[in-house]
Amino acid sequence: MKFELDHIAVAGETLDEAVAHSEEALGVTLGAGGQHAHYATHNRLLGLEQDLYFEAIAPDPSQPKPDYPRWFGLDDFDGPAQLDKWILRCDDIDAAQRMFPEAGEPVHLSRGDLSWTMLVPPDGRLPFGGLFPAIIQWHTETPPGMTLHSAGLRLEALTICGPDVAALQERLAPVLDDDRVIYRTMADRMMQAVFLTTSGRRILT
Repeated sequence: MKFELDHIAVAGETLDEAVAHSEEALGVTLGAGGQHAHYATHNRLLGLEQDLYFEAIAPDPSQPKPDYPRWFGLDDFDGPAQLDKWILRCDDIDAAQRMFPEAGEPVHLSRGDLSWTMLVPPDGRLPFGGLFPAIIQWHTETPPGMTLHSAGLRLEALTICGPDVAALQERLAPVLDDDRVIYRTMADRMMQAVFLTTSGRRILT
């Protein structure tokens, strides 16, 4: 089974901060999003080229905080908004969970016409200090990457940086073949996305 890059996400303490950081870096206005009742989060979305999309996400103060950890480690997130997560899609979430038990347990979710299952660790924290990709299976024939209007940004490179990314690369190599994903060993954990636009390159961190 092969995995494909589905979307990338900027996290923030608030959605306004996540959106402002994203729009300044990308040079475009994010579109509408919605609420995730199960995890008490909300988002704004942006269509990208090549059936990808972009998400800004944060805890939603209008919803009661759940009595279990939020996904994407959002309960622990603090500081300036930043590119914080990448999400891979597969066509068999149960098989993916057997391959990568550290990615979490299947959680079935929906919002509007969208339905999906995502692997979420019980404590909400993804491995490799949060650099391990979240894994999703869509149960919708046309997920957001195929339906959102493209803003004309094409992902050129997604660089995953950290002290142990060589082990992460080795772990994912059997299922992910994407030349855009680059692993760089360095002391700090971070992600960087480079986009091609009609007016040049845009860099998001």
